[in-house]
Amino acid sequence: MSPEVYTSSIPFLAVIVSLAAVPLILLSSKKPNLREFWTLAAAFIKFPLVLSLLPDAFAGKVAQFTIIEISPGIALELKADPVGIFFALIASGLWILTCFYSIGYVRGSNEKKQTRYFASFAVCLSATIGIAFSANLLTFLIFYEILSIATYPLVIHKENKEAIRSGRQYLTYALTAGLVLIAAIGWTYMLAGTLDFKPGGLLDGLINDPWVAKTIFILFIAGVGVKAGIMPLHSWLPAAMVAPTPVSALLHAVAVVKSGVFGVVRVVGYTMGPENMQIFGLDLILAIFAGGTILLASIIAMKQDNLKARLAYSTVGHLSYIVLGLALISPEAFTGGLLHLANHATMKITLFFCAGAIYVNLHKTEISQLDGIGKVMPWTMGAFTIGALGLAGVPPINGFISKWFLCMGSLEADKIIILFIFITSGLLNAAYFFPIIHRAFFRPGGKDLEKHGEASLMMVIPICIVAFLSLALGLYPNLFFNMFDLAQGITQSVMNINPQVILTGRGI
Repeated sequence: MSPEVYTSSIPFLAVIVSLAAVPLILLSSKKPNLREFWTLAAAFIKFPLVLSLLPDAFAGKVAQFTIIEISPGIALELKADPVGIFFALIASGLWILTCFYSIGYVRGSNEKKQTRYFASFAVCLSATIGIAFSANLLTFLIFYEILSIATYPLVIHKENKEAIRSGRQYLTYALTAGLVLIAAIGWTYMLAGTLDFKPGGLLDGLINDPWVAKTIFILFIAGVGVKAGIMPLHSWLPAAMVAPTPVSALLHAVAVVKSGVFGVVRVVGYTMGPENMQIFGLDLILAIFAGGTILLASIIAMKQDNLKARLAYSTVGHLSYIVLGLALISPEAFTGGLLHLANHATMKITLFFCAGAIYVNLHKTEISQLDGIGKVMPWTMGAFTIGALGLAGVPPINGFISKWFLCMGSLEADKIIILFIFITSGLLNAAYFFPIIHRAFFRPGGKDLEKHGEASLMMVIPICIVAFLSLALGLYPNLFFNMFDLAQGITQSVMNINPQVILTGRGI
């Protein structure tokens, strides 16, 4: 049954509110408290706006807003469909915590150009919500490119040679991917006569030539795969770790890479469609790249002594958990991929917040330097342990839930080799995370730790909250916003299946 579409300005307001805060942030450059008030105000307004759309997602209603009609049938348009709300809730909710954490971080580390930092952050969140609520490929492309450009000042924030080099690499990858995406979008319009996203694929039934299908699909995946960190398009991501840690959290958990995997969701479920994916073997192409990325990234992560570098390669691998789940084209795996989009966000932001607190408080960046820090920073390293265990798939943390569904989806699709990849990756996750925990709690620290304690409460409280979310959502996946039910509903609409086909999984 088609959803009831109605006109509402809420999706537009959710996009524009943090953008409207940018001039206020810039004008308050000499008044840090006021500047940070505008940052927090925008975050606290954006999240309720997005949340107000959630009941519609369950009631079969979709809010729509046309920004401008370019020509008949082509418009810059926003539509708050269930999958867009799902992503927007993650990004806008975690932005609130990232704002508080950022304030503590930039003050604690005496970062320069703090006004530019907060203004760029606000633009990034506007672009991210625009990506979430894009009604069509054209709108998606525009916000996708805005996000690329707005992130650049954050990547080069320190303005040293390494930061400038990393920023140029990031921008080269991102803008090149945008050009490829334009080619894919243009070809799609020639075939379909529309760019509007459609559950089940706007190109469903419109492609007959396998080479056309494969070429368009490869263009799309090359376009969104850069931000999704699919190898070999990933190298900008570890390089961008030169940025301040809250930026790393933005890149890895809140906006940039999650926009990439969200783009894969839009390509697989709303552009190509599950049927085309299977008929033309596109699922196999995607599975090969995603499976290879998971294993290679996990192996590379084990060799990294720099904490943020290890977390970066972990992110590369876990993003492809989501991609591989989508590639399986099975209800459980698709649901698991969506859940991992949310669950990975809470776990990985926990780990990056912890890394930032360690740097600000102890000025340590290498894993080999972390002996005994669990005794002086017990809350921080306790939270780190929760995030690490969750990413390794240990119950009852939320990472177990999404990995369970991904593994069940592998069995449902009769892809035992994919199940092997997920299990092997979980073991590799344990291999590169557990030594950090062992160092922190079970090795004696040096005398330089004796005068130190936890970082500021502005950092520790957000750390504890995101760690709690990871644990609570593992015990009850529907806690707070019924994200589990929402993920199931999205899967049903994309695959046009009876709700009974999908495992309930409630209360796992």
